[in-house]
Amino acid sequence: MNGETDSIIDKMTQAGVLYGRKPSKTHPRMEPYIFGIRGNVTIIDLSKTKEALEKTSLWLKQKISEGALPIFVGTLPAAQTIIEEIAKKYNFSYVNKRWIGGTLTNFKVISKRIEYFKKLKEDRAKGEFDKYLKKEQRRFDKEIERLEEIFSGLENLSKLPDILIVVNINEHTTAVREARRLKIPIIALLNTDADPALVDWPIPVNDNARSSIHFVLGELDKAIEQGLAQKAGQGVQEITEESKENKNEN
Repeated sequence: MNGETDSIIDKMTQAGVLYGRKPSKTHPRMEPYIFGIRGNVTIIDLSKTKEALEKTSLWLKQKISEGALPIFVGTLPAAQTIIEEIAKKYNFSYVNKRWIGGTLTNFKVISKRIEYFKKLKEDRAKGEFDKYLKKEQRRFDKEIERLEEIFSGLENLSKLPDILIVVNINEHTTAVREARRLKIPIIALLNTDADPALVDWPIPVNDNARSSIHFVLGELDKAIEQGLAQKAGQGVQEITEESKENKNEN
């Protein structure tokens, strides 16, 4: 068990998960997660990160197996690619460019705009714009480009998400505030300058480094995969049991 723990901590060390912010920027509530100071940088206690990641992964796996739908949020360059990759892998929603205020708290209005955006793309794909003058076609194209910048990643957001997974809460205060207002559980990758009390499942990490973000989100990706497999297994079991009941009745 110790060997496994050492292996995980070694991997986190190699990924740069342990590097926090300057000591002067440390949030008081993050002090329990700090191992020490090296130079002018706080060092995150990776045993605490490992513990938080394991607990969060178990909870996420269970919620996914129950059918929960997450939304991923990470607009900083280091997070954008991995956020999009994981979300697209499961057809989950994501925001990796800019969070639109009201995405959650004004969902009815936002969802109508998303549907309008999807319809425009569908109409263009079907050739519906061919009947318009070139000037009108260009206007539609520009409108799609504009909406793409705003709503790309949200096309599958047909209902309010059940979980918010966010990288760097200081950069996404609006998203966190909206989720808290609606009591949507929040999983957050956060550094030593953030307030862990703002989220339900804080994971102390270096939320600036691409390698660090990739490692931690990779672990959450595994939890999602396991949760979906468990959900699929439960579905097969239910169908099998129902078939047996019907057979017995006949």
